[in-house]
Amino acid sequence: MTECHSFTKDDAIRFADEHSGLFGEHSKLSCDELGDNNLSLLFRVSNDKGRSLIVKQAMGHVHIASENWQLTPDRARIEAEVLIKHRKLCPEHTIEVLHCDSELAAILLEDLKDYRNLTTELISTKQFTHLAPQLATYLARTLYFTSDFALTGPNKKQQVGHFLNPELCLVTEDLNFTDPYCNHERNNVHAEISADAQQLWHDDILQAEVAKLKADFLSKPQAVLHGNLNTSNILINDDNCKLINAEFGFCGPMGFDLGNLVASLLLNYLAHFGLTTNETARLAYQEYLLGQVEILWQQLVTQFKQLLDTDCREPSLQNGHYQHYFLQNVFADTLGYAGCELIRRVVGLVHAVDIEHIGDENLRAKTERAAITLGRELILQRYNLANIDQVITLVNYLEIS
Repeated sequence: MTECHSFTKDDAIRFADEHSGLFGEHSKLSCDELGDNNLSLLFRVSNDKGRSLIVKQAMGHVHIASENWQLTPDRARIEAEVLIKHRKLCPEHTIEVLHCDSELAAILLEDLKDYRNLTTELISTKQFTHLAPQLATYLARTLYFTSDFALTGPNKKQQVGHFLNPELCLVTEDLNFTDPYCNHERNNVHAEISADAQQLWHDDILQAEVAKLKADFLSKPQAVLHGNLNTSNILINDDNCKLINAEFGFCGPMGFDLGNLVASLLLNYLAHFGLTTNETARLAYQEYLLGQVEILWQQLVTQFKQLLDTDCREPSLQNGHYQHYFLQNVFADTLGYAGCELIRRVVGLVHAVDIEHIGDENLRAKTERAAITLGRELILQRYNLANIDQVITLVNYLEIS
């Protein structure tokens, strides 16, 4: 396999066998194609002893929805290197990359077949007490140790250049900060909320704040981000969770990863107004979800502060007043990017799976309106909301109508 071409099952078997010693000699190998995620081909290669690996190959020069998005296979290298760096910093909660071939745009991954997709589990009202604490650990470590607090100036600048990901970042810039706020052909707006979407397109005050968030996304390389941190890219079992799918990784504002994750949990919270008909059960599960949001932020801050106390290499950044200022700004960024994610997941190209599961169109429309309302409030009030308790209060007083 000397040329970069789309893998067949036989190609995937050869790739897995050549670059891993897992199977050993005299194994009978088989391959299942797991479909694609619009960006990559996915295969599970197994032997007759129950051992298996995942082969992921970036599809060629992909054109998605617009001729402006021409994605080259280099995103396989970006994904592999983000995951390798994050696994070095937080091995227990990052999928393991076993091999990367940049020429073939293919990576070999551990098979987490005893894990389930978190979005699916949350739709089914599953509760995991370890979810928020483990995600807080993952975020604290990966954000802190790729930031100016832990790196020298030259190393940080080298890191920024190494993780440039202009093609995938352009997709994010368009989908998160541009398309939802204008009548763009890529938008996917249900007829029931068309009037609500049109209000967004004429909301100059909101658009000014979104422009500020977009400007920071473009120009604030604080840490190496996952870049697409939502519940669909988290696998979980009864004891542990792991992050996958880091094609969108780059150096950006810490609040972007945090905001996407918070928004993903809030979207599930909103979706249960239409998914869970029993009010008692719904209220109990929504309380669990808001509790996870609260724990996530509280434990992230606690761990981040501990790292500031023990591992801050830059003397000028050891100032306590500056560190408080920094964390408050990360919190404001988190709320702003969460708001953008809430809005784009109901009026943009790619909708929230949770809300799309609502069968009743009227209930779905009410949920989508609530997501727009909450998203707008988080964006506009991000500097006025002083702590996570105030955010939880804002969500609790949200009216679904």
